[in-house]
Amino acid sequence: MSTRPTARLLVFTRTTEYRHDSIPAAVAALRTLAAYDVDHTEDPAALQAPLDGYAAVVFLSTSGEVLTPASRKRLAGYVESGGGFVGVHAAACTEYDWPYYGELLGARFDRHPAYQPGRAVVEDREHPATRHLPAVWDFTDEWYDFRANPRGRVRVLAVADESSYDGGGMGADHPLVWCREQGAGRVFYTAFGHASEAFLDPAFRAHLRGGIDWAARLDT
Repeated sequence: MSTRPTARLLVFTRTTEYRHDSIPAAVAALRTLAAYDVDHTEDPAALQAPLDGYAAVVFLSTSGEVLTPASRKRLAGYVESGGGFVGVHAAACTEYDWPYYGELLGARFDRHPAYQPGRAVVEDREHPATRHLPAVWDFTDEWYDFRANPRGRVRVLAVADESSYDGGGMGADHPLVWCREQGAGRVFYTAFGHASEAFLDPAFRAHLRGGIDWAARLDT
């Protein structure tokens, strides 16, 4: 039986606004998935260097303005030419001053209610990030609202059931997990991942690995 080669990831966790306490646990989780060789950095200069050696770049609960003009240009070029990009949780709270980033990710964070249990409804059972999940996934998180509904610009994989928690603000159609193509590249985003506990959860770990695999074209 053949095994796939280990994929190299650049995991970026710089924050200039809110910083999640779960970042160390999240980085550790990616290292222990055993599918990836992880380079972790908070230095935007790391994204000014050539990125072609990476299967995907992962923005892991980044926040605020975290890139330089040179690293913005390099990241855009990497994705447009076929690179993989993954955004986890607060990646949607990032680079509000860079219009391209909002297009790349698909939507920008607006607000969230209290951290609490709720239900996500899996719309797409064919994607590697969601095919292992139940049709209704019970999870505890912050249930992000976005400034605009990304449906129509993205392939929606899972949505929030706002009747299952308090404070939802997007209504009956509330995407939380999606993927899309940007140029020749692939982009995956999950709004989940607020707490350290998420990165110990087998279903969430499989969800994250499936999304990364898809973005990095390792899902075959």
